[in-house]
Amino acid sequence: MSHCLLCHKELEAVLSWQALFSKKESSNICEECKGSFAPITGEMCDICGRPFAFLELEYRSGNMCMDCRRWEEDENWRGSLEQNRSLYRYTDFTKDVIAKFKFRGDYVVAEVFAEDLRRALQDIQYDYIVPVPLSVERLHERGFNQAEALIRAAGFKSTQLLSRMHTEKQSKKSRAERIHVEQVFKLQADIDINSKKILLIDDIYTTGSTLRHAAKILRDNGAAKVFSFTLAR
Repeated sequence: MSHCLLCHKELEAVLSWQALFSKKESSNICEECKGSFAPITGEMCDICGRPFAFLELEYRSGNMCMDCRRWEEDENWRGSLEQNRSLYRYTDFTKDVIAKFKFRGDYVVAEVFAEDLRRALQDIQYDYIVPVPLSVERLHERGFNQAEALIRAAGFKSTQLLSRMHTEKQSKKSRAERIHVEQVFKLQADIDINSKKILLIDDIYTTGSTLRHAAKILRDNGAAKVFSFTLAR
């Protein structure tokens, strides 16, 4: 008998001819946990994917949220990140699951997101799929890079294009500090990215600062377009 990877309840086997011959993967979480995620659907910001249904009108500017409008009005950042899309809203439930995965080292939780992530990424056109890197110190502290774990769990092959300098945790910084931080990424691999489309993978889109810093250095080194995909927004 298998168990839910999140709440550890026993998973009920679905006994049917359809289940027996279907190519659909068996779920590794129970229906209650699966239903606790809040998928992002409906109208959203063209750039960051923020759902408009949960955004007050004053924070919307046409087809963009005001955050992205401000990024795009800054000539230093305009066009650095082509588009971000995310699987789920950052609800308390999703926050707890990602914390279990990211900070408490429960690597197997990556499997929870594998099917949804694989389905979402299979239609995206890119040349390289790149995990947002951790610094050496942070990698040693956590034991693994959560973005790399997500890519592997979903069955994709990643390319290590970037390295990251050690800085204070993003979660401890204010929004202004995240936006105005010095460039923390370096181009790592000796790979020609000129005119290539790059897909960045990370766990959470918060202010967009981390992803835009990563996207900017890739664009500055010749990448044609940089997209990103995260678990939560």
